[in-house]
Amino acid sequence: MSAFTSAGQVPGLVVKLWRGERMCLIGMDVDEPEPDLVGFSIEVKSPGSPSFIPLRNRLNFSYEQPLAVAVNGYRNYLSTRAPFQKFRWIHFPYEPKGGTYRYRVTKRHMPTDGHVVAGASITLDIALDPAVYDGVLDVGFTRNFASSQAYADRYGNNPNVIPAKADDGLGFTKVPGDVYRWLGFEVYDLLFGFLGEVVADPTLTLDVMAYDLNEPDIVRRLEQIGHRLRIIVDNSGSHAPTGSAESQAAKRLRVSAGASRVKRTHFKGLQHHKVLIARRDGQPVRVLLGSTNFSFRGLYIQANNALVFNGPDAASLFGRVFDVAFKNPTHFATDPIARQWHLVQPTGAPPVHVCFSPHTDADLSLSPVGAAIDQATSSVFFAIAFLYQSSGPIRDAVDRLMKKQVFSYGISDKRGRLEVKKPDGSVGLVDFAYLADKAPEPFKTEWSGGAGINQHDKFVVTDFNLPTAKVFTGSSNLSPTGERGNGDNLVMIEDPRVATAYTIEALRVFDHLHFRSRMEDALVKKKAGEPLTLAKPTAISGKPAWFAKAYVAGHAAEADRKLFAS
Repeated sequence: MSAFTSAGQVPGLVVKLWRGERMCLIGMDVDEPEPDLVGFSIEVKSPGSPSFIPLRNRLNFSYEQPLAVAVNGYRNYLSTRAPFQKFRWIHFPYEPKGGTYRYRVTKRHMPTDGHVVAGASITLDIALDPAVYDGVLDVGFTRNFASSQAYADRYGNNPNVIPAKADDGLGFTKVPGDVYRWLGFEVYDLLFGFLGEVVADPTLTLDVMAYDLNEPDIVRRLEQIGHRLRIIVDNSGSHAPTGSAESQAAKRLRVSAGASRVKRTHFKGLQHHKVLIARRDGQPVRVLLGSTNFSFRGLYIQANNALVFNGPDAASLFGRVFDVAFKNPTHFATDPIARQWHLVQPTGAPPVHVCFSPHTDADLSLSPVGAAIDQATSSVFFAIAFLYQSSGPIRDAVDRLMKKQVFSYGISDKRGRLEVKKPDGSVGLVDFAYLADKAPEPFKTEWSGGAGINQHDKFVVTDFNLPTAKVFTGSSNLSPTGERGNGDNLVMIEDPRVATAYTIEALRVFDHLHFRSRMEDALVKKKAGEPLTLAKPTAISGKPAWFAKAYVAGHAAEADRKLFAS
């Protein structure tokens, strides 16, 4: 297994690469920046590529066109001429591929107005392997880019890739081409790869726990499994009527699998698991879990994640949960399996702790998450879809976090009454709903992704760069009402490698949304002091250097500078 970080240092420059899920985080630092430092260029040589290609910047020092045209959401400017004025950058390859990537990071200076020259440089390699722990654990994310310039450019903002109504999903004709695999990204590959393996191997059986279930290709594969399938489908709220997609799917699967092998339940609130369990000779051998619903929105619109554990360790635990729920879900909350955290130690992977709900005491599952946030000393990153409407240990810990100097970024689908600014004035939390409504062109005319939420992830990462790193993820909404009423899972993984993958995803989505906020400030609010141009040196501009805040003790920008290159 290759290293998940790569670091180098020369006089005046430190660079560190971090492996993400088909992407790379580049951290850069300078102890004593020269007054004419105007940023960093990043060049990449992809696997099989003969030469370095500069990454591009959305911003430049000046523009020949009007600002609204020149800064249009695209990366129009070569970073060798328009360097990144940040101490970190995420490279998301246009066509990701496995293998070793080589990065060249170069300091860029402007000794005279308009003249950009190269300074110190570092070249590093890193393998962006497909799996986090090969053969044991794979983590995947959806692209969450239906509302983006990338989708507009590649697919023309086509809104017809999903049905107008969720309940029409099973009869919906999907558009041809690669759009679904592009949008579903890694989760698409994990999910359909898992199903394809079971379909093709008659020695495997499949147990499924589904909440939303309206993706026709998924249901067709479940039908192909025939009597080797058992499934529990939610029947709460809008899922209960005869015409719902979930009821339609259950009816079809009773025919292919047998009526006794299809159950409907909602525990006390929701059957909210999104789980696949493969068994051989009755023994669980593989499990898929996460926040991704088996639906059009879950796979193709929302920000979501999934994990696949290979081997009997985690799979057996989820197999026990399925067996208890399939037999008698009404008594699940009082079963021993729902009354404690369970430790799993997969061979070749880090420790995994899992807690299942519903249970009578929500603090059982949520207090460890809140405590991890409170105890973090390096950083906290989170993406919690319904944080704005929740209460309890995690919401309280996030509220406290916003008042602390621990570096943090957060994402929610709505802001509600959430605090978004830290005491030093930096932004600590972004949300999709506000920016979708307020963002200027070209973002305003992007396809919104249809009705429903866009940020659906539920994960928290603490101290990703320390040996004590933790990731909390799963299907849980991380709220007390959900933990007391819903069938859910909450997973804690203690491992910097896994934590780094989730941290980079949080940064990717945060930066995607925050740049829209900057455009809204500059183009709509005309906010003073935040022009959408790169800053020239103080000697030329007469204004503070672009890096000034990053060297103010205690400022979030200082933590941002130091965290990712150390």
